[in-house]
Amino acid sequence: MTTALIADDEPLLRDSLARGLAQAWPGLQLVGQARNGRETVELFERLSPDIVFLDVHMPGLNGVEAARQIARRAQLVFVTAYEQYAVQAFEQGALDYLVKPVEPARLADTVGRLQERLAQGRSAGGLDAAVEAALARLTEQLRGGATPAATQRPAQPAYLQWLRASVGSTLKLIPVEQIIFMRSDEKYTLVVWSEGEALIRTPIRELIEQLDPQCFVQVHRSVVVNLRAISHVMRGPNETADLHLRGRPEVLPVSRSYLHLFRQM
Repeated sequence: MTTALIADDEPLLRDSLARGLAQAWPGLQLVGQARNGRETVELFERLSPDIVFLDVHMPGLNGVEAARQIARRAQLVFVTAYEQYAVQAFEQGALDYLVKPVEPARLADTVGRLQERLAQGRSAGGLDAAVEAALARLTEQLRGGATPAATQRPAQPAYLQWLRASVGSTLKLIPVEQIIFMRSDEKYTLVVWSEGEALIRTPIRELIEQLDPQCFVQVHRSVVVNLRAISHVMRGPNETADLHLRGRPEVLPVSRSYLHLFRQM
């Protein structure tokens, strides 16, 4: 049985990739999940999986450094948020890559290539000089907190019309007008719309600039709401308030900085 190890410092993304692999490759045995590069190397030495799915950007020992230690002893698939740079780097070598959030169709392609490589008994891909140099540059940028220039998104049209999100093994195109609210943590944004909810990687501060201000307002540093979804607003202590939504149980906070939006109540 083919075995695999997943390495990512984000539990939600580890679980999402594990579910996607269970759908795309039911016969694959997931033997472990690692939270950082050092743990990846330790688990690899102990479990000797055939395949390692490596997040590029992990704390401490990053995915590139972990890959160098694993070298040619396993099939390596990098998982990265830096799409265009990753394509340019990995297409030069024998490595495969997945872009977060992982799309089911793209994962199926990767699974097919891995199955073919393993069936033919081909040796695991290594880091050739071109890929090593490209990944070294990416590692320096990641350590410096910079986003590679090649990954910067082109200017968007006037207002965002659709959001793309992975829900389980399905890629959803969410009409923006159906979004009820969005709530962010440090790295991800929960999008709640009329038919469900999903996680995306785009932060609130980027989304709010692409949304129609006549429909969406930011009411907290981590919350954006569709004005049409608001039922009523209840004032709270210390110049705060709570937003109640039409037909939903969630209550959203309004911080002091945004309370002026509801002064007329």
